[in-house]
Amino acid sequence: MQRIKSLENVETKPVWSVKDFAKRHHLADIEEARLLQLFGPFATASELLYNAQRKPRWR
Repeated sequence: MQRIKSLENVETKPVWSVKDFAKRHHLADIEEARLLQLFGPFATASELLYNAQRKPRWR
């Protein structure tokens, strides 16, 4: 195991609440439940964006 001496150069990733993400992106309740089951209550922004299945807005 390697020890990290300093955390100054470590990049942090934004973590979002899955419920807040679903509200902001107008996801259905079923899709929100799927994401909660997949990730739990919190996930990184990139994980949520890549795994969210949205219906097209033009229909």
